[in-house]
Amino acid sequence: MDPRANDAGRDELMLDLGMDYESRAHDFVPLEVTIAGRPLSTSPVFDTYWRFAALRQHAYVSRLSGASAPWSTDPVLRAHRFTNCYRASDRVSQYLINEVAYSGSQDPEEILFRILLFKFFNKIETWELLQDEFGSLSSDGFAVDRYDEALSEASGSGRTLYSAAYVIPAPGLGATRKHTNHLRLLDHMLASALPRRLRDSTDMNEAFVLLRAFPGIGDFLAFQFLIDINYSTLLNFDEMEYVVAGPGARDGIRKCFGPRANGIEAEVIRYMADSQDEHFARLGLQFEGLRGRPLQLIDCQNLFCETDKYARVTHPDVSGISGRTRIKQKFRPTMQPLTARFPPKWGID
Repeated sequence: MDPRANDAGRDELMLDLGMDYESRAHDFVPLEVTIAGRPLSTSPVFDTYWRFAALRQHAYVSRLSGASAPWSTDPVLRAHRFTNCYRASDRVSQYLINEVAYSGSQDPEEILFRILLFKFFNKIETWELLQDEFGSLSSDGFAVDRYDEALSEASGSGRTLYSAAYVIPAPGLGATRKHTNHLRLLDHMLASALPRRLRDSTDMNEAFVLLRAFPGIGDFLAFQFLIDINYSTLLNFDEMEYVVAGPGARDGIRKCFGPRANGIEAEVIRYMADSQDEHFARLGLQFEGLRGRPLQLIDCQNLFCETDKYARVTHPDVSGISGRTRIKQKFRPTMQPLTARFPPKWGID
């Protein structure tokens, strides 16, 4: 980010957050909280977590209401790309919910096939490429060799098959190409009766363990896949039931609470979800929520990732675990209209 843009935007930022970065840090009084029996002291980034959430959700609601860009006066939000406060609001999640999970047969095997095929690449353009090639995508018409040929041809012509949102490691199933291995993994998961086993799981932890057992799927991916499957009719768990902290969230937690939070990240995320009303009120922030739906565990987990990035600019002196100091992705607004249709079982549409 251009430092001059940062300086030029300070007056605007004060309108949103009430004071500039240095004044907030200077006036900050740490909170002493006990989480999982462990006393923790907050850093200035803890209050920034809540301010960022309020700013980001306000920008989302403004854009959804039809307001023209820019949707925030915050110079950091205007310069860099951040996900929405609610994971289900993001463009890719919206596409998955409306064009993948609920579009087509609601048979458990078909739901899981579509969601995993989409999520292994996490890229709308790859899904649509396969639709253009094979029409309606279903497990009945799935053949590893045919799908591999289509994706190999696209990759060979220079098309990017995978999203850059996060790394999806190759499962190592004997093929030289990453996408071939993922197609083989999908075939293996279906052959292992995973749809039925997920449907019969009694809680989110059991479903997480089922997903985590497959090659190439670590804790982070297993939890992300679980949340996506839970949007569908295949599962119906409460999003406040279970959470797994990813690497970005652990960075954000370190910046908010310091190293004493190591090992209790899930409990810290639950504390944030449980105490959200208290801290928004304490800071005088108006958080608009999602049609009455408060932040869930997955949303608080994601907000730690985004706060980690945001703090690289606003609190450069506070270190995380990774040591990253820059926000790589710039914000480039698109004029595509937002969709805001959520799983029907949530009852908020």
